[in-house]
Amino acid sequence: MHGAIVAVCSRLVSGPDRHPAGARAQVPPTKDATRVIEGQSAVVDAVLAANRVFVAVASNALADTTPEVTLPQFRALVLLDQHGVLGVTRLADELGVVPSTASRMSDRLVAKGLVRRSTDRSSRRQVSLRLQPAGRILIAESTRRRTEQIARLLAGIPPDDQDRLAEALNLLVAAASR
Repeated sequence: MHGAIVAVCSRLVSGPDRHPAGARAQVPPTKDATRVIEGQSAVVDAVLAANRVFVAVASNALADTTPEVTLPQFRALVLLDQHGVLGVTRLADELGVVPSTASRMSDRLVAKGLVRRSTDRSSRRQVSLRLQPAGRILIAESTRRRTEQIARLLAGIPPDDQDRLAEALNLLVAAASR
């Protein structure tokens, strides 16, 4: 199964025109990464290949959307959808960026009509962000597109392997939430 998944991942990410075989930049692992990877290189390679597939699927799902958003902006929209209302500082924490970056990003999302900003009456420094209906529509459209792309990928994987893939991905998600 590992070989089949890596082959599907490589085809989706590379495509026929993007990168000739072996043309991707090779970044040497750090000392800590090398220690972790020892004995797990096949698993790490498969996860990295799958990650490239997921990024490509997410990017493709956002292509030609109106208004245009970047992957980090989309992530901010999803966080607002999950949490309801977030302050800029909390959004920055969730995104792993500094507050000024989150503030500029929220400015762009407000300008695109995807997010509403409100200021606390008692403290003008306290800003809250809330997803607008247009933001919810964009998330729904992107989710629909991603679902279609993933369904096309899964069509090339036998049902038994799909079950094993679901189990493996669920293990990875559980490990990430610890």
